[in-house]
Amino acid sequence: MERQAEAGEEDSTADLQIPLLTPYQMGNFQLSHRIVLAPMTRQRSFNNVPQPHAILYYAQRATKGGLLISEATGVSDTAQGFPHTPGIWTKEQVEAWKPIVDAVHAKGGIFFCQIWHVGRVSNHGFQPNGQAPISSTDKELTPQIRDNSVDVLEFSPPQRLRTDEIPLVINDFRLAARNAMEAGSDKVGIRLHPFADYLESGDSNPKALGLYMAESLNRFNVLYCHMTEPRMEKAGEKSESPHNLVPMRKAFNGTFISAGGYGREDGNQAVAENRTDLIAFGRSFLANPDLPRRFELNALLNKYDRETFYVPEPVIGYTDYPFLDTIA
Repeated sequence: MERQAEAGEEDSTADLQIPLLTPYQMGNFQLSHRIVLAPMTRQRSFNNVPQPHAILYYAQRATKGGLLISEATGVSDTAQGFPHTPGIWTKEQVEAWKPIVDAVHAKGGIFFCQIWHVGRVSNHGFQPNGQAPISSTDKELTPQIRDNSVDVLEFSPPQRLRTDEIPLVINDFRLAARNAMEAGSDKVGIRLHPFADYLESGDSNPKALGLYMAESLNRFNVLYCHMTEPRMEKAGEKSESPHNLVPMRKAFNGTFISAGGYGREDGNQAVAENRTDLIAFGRSFLANPDLPRRFELNALLNKYDRETFYVPEPVIGYTDYPFLDTIA
């Protein structure tokens, strides 16, 4: 698959201090830089079990003192809504995650597992015994076209949970978190999208919601809070927004991670202006497994191939993006 590089030249001032490449103390973890692998929805697992090719994928992007956050990982058999995504509710899944985490640790990296439940973003085909997806509502989602502009996601009418059923889902998250640590993951943080408006998830007052959540998390000594910029309220679309994450960043006592269409320049600026502690990169880190090195040199970036984002192939668009030292 052909890879084209974006315009850019190596920077003769690479030896100067680059904000994204300064160290940071996150709880007990000493990070060597501020560049984080963002959690993404990968589709390279089978039967909800991570596969050996994921070992290479994460190891490629691991650096000494670098933080990697895993792809979205289901907490139970009701948590699935996409094909070929991993889980962490069975012993087999936990065992499959162990060599992945070990590979990251072997390179001195830090690995967190992002656990999730898709709620109503699912259909009967992904649910145990073909049951209805569970949610906080019984309102059905309209079909959605995926980022590749080809595939269409179909959703089944959800079943609204009763109040007495909610603790069962909470327990699924509790067990999944324990399983993640058994697999070797270093800790658990939280990711929020108060400004998100895709999959009909928009809130009537997202700024107040985000601020409330950030303040509430302080009671639980959560290590980090990861939020997406309001400019990314539509999936894959970057737009102007009068809002930002600074109020949430100020309200939260732990490490604050920002995401949402960042590049080298605005990422450095956000860290330099103390608007965030760390920056999570998704598509650019996918396409550039040596992203910290490229940012250090202000080097050319591989262009990501959107058409391969969600294919289940173990190599194409996953582990075949070239490193700087392999480009002729």
